Amino acid sequence: MVGQARAEAADDVDVVFRALADPTRRKVLERLGRAPATVSALAADHAMALPSFVAHLRVLEACGLVRSTKTGRVRTYALAPERLKIVETWLDAQRARWEARLDRLDDYLLRMGDNDP
Repeated sequence: MVGQARAEAADDVDVVFRALADPTRRKVLERLGRAPATVSALAADHAMALPSFVAHLRVLEACGLVRSTKTGRVRTYALAPERLKIVETWLDAQRARWEARLDRLDDYLLRMGDNDP
């Protein structure tokens, strides 16, 4: 079960990073970080056809980075920041791993320096 949970967590990280890989989607997230917005308000900042832009919103919603609500014919999107915790956790683990490696390298180099004549 632990292996399966790790695989699912890795899949979650992959899905979120895939969504974040596109500059249009990152700009949408930055914009939604200020306040929720309608599709038309979000699309106004991007020079692309509305169906193409809506496809970006679908990717963001599918991976859980945004949520949408519909009132009548108007769909509004909001940031779902809790999903970014997956990225933060992954980055923290990488940072800790590299800091430990660099600390070991530093210790090794200091020991090597102590052995110099």
